Amino acid sequence: MTSAYEQLRSTLDVKAFGRVAVLYGGKSAEREVSLKSGAAVIDALTTAGVDVVGIDVGDDLLARLQNEKIDRAFIILHGRGGEDGSMQGLLECLGIPYTGSGILASALAMDKLRTKQVWQSLGIPTPRHAVLASEHDCVAAGTELGFPLIVKPAHEGSSIGMAKVNSVEELVAAWKDAAHYDSQVLVEQWIHGPEFTIAVLRGQVLPPIALGTPHVFYDYDAKYIANDTQYRIPCGLDSAKEQELIDLTARACDAIGIEGWGRLDVMQDEQGRFWLLEVNTAPGMTDHSLVPMAARAAGLDFQQLVLAILAESVATRG
Repeated sequence: MTSAYEQLRSTLDVKAFGRVAVLYGGKSAEREVSLKSGAAVIDALTTAGVDVVGIDVGDDLLARLQNEKIDRAFIILHGRGGEDGSMQGLLECLGIPYTGSGILASALAMDKLRTKQVWQSLGIPTPRHAVLASEHDCVAAGTELGFPLIVKPAHEGSSIGMAKVNSVEELVAAWKDAAHYDSQVLVEQWIHGPEFTIAVLRGQVLPPIALGTPHVFYDYDAKYIANDTQYRIPCGLDSAKEQELIDLTARACDAIGIEGWGRLDVMQDEQGRFWLLEVNTAPGMTDHSLVPMAARAAGLDFQQLVLAILAESVATRG
């Protein structure tokens, strides 16, 4: 591990974590990804000697948390019900320390619209957008923003419900499809250029990753299934531009209040300007996931990454 990242590694004895519940699965549209992430985290913690119990989150969660005599929770739920502040609020009420961001930051980051509004208020660059609630809104957004555009459910992750559109007719169809996932739908300017993803761990920005895919955009299939997605570390930016991206990431995460770990998605336009898309507070930890890749580039294997995330919950929540 390079000296810049040495302090990320956990130095705690595994007994300091107590009995750890890995909360995964759940009921969101990202359940299948969460099951894979949770299985990987459970395996890493078990191998490290941590006293761990996996809980596939369902209606019996409260009883299980109490019956299992949990000391700490590792949240690896993706999407609503786990990444939106509600699980964090429950654990706060129970007095159980947990990994990742707190209630407010989790709720903010899960809401793409309000994340953008916070960034805009601070002058942090994010693509122009509109909120869609009717066909009239679609026509107005197309006129104001121009095409192409990208449609997104405001509270989903893993690119679920997203679509690129090139006309009002396509926009109306994509809005109706996205509305099946979320009552609030966003449409954003399409940024032409490369995409980057940047992980943060224990207050430090990890090496940026440049993404490449033959798909129209980095969609669900490209993230979790396809074997033709390209991941470049180093990311290919010159040192000054990479530092600009790192500094922007730190500023954007600080604005939302990100703690413990997370991942930011960014586009770069044809003029070289960066545009922030969203921040994830409980990113994927599957064999296709990006945070483990960034951690490896910083000198941490998967087990060390998981222990570092858990150790930060001790530092911030006791």
